[in-house]
Amino acid sequence: MGKIILRLDRMMVERHMSLNELAERVGITNVNLSKIKNNHVTAVRFQTLAAICEALDCTPGDLLEYQRDE
Repeated sequence: MGKIILRLDRMMVERHMSLNELAERVGITNVNLSKIKNNHVTAVRFQTLAAICEALDCTPGDLLEYQRDE
């Protein structure tokens, strides 16, 4: 089975937004946002995903990527 890769780091670079700024806008801790950014999570609440999309002016499709197993 493949896996979902979060591309939050790429979107943050494109939007010139720091981890601290995004965490503040989204309303979560830097530690939790860092875990999301570095793909160290197994789930993300839709509410959190929606807040990230609002802060970065993007869609979930801009942040999520499906990677097939090789």
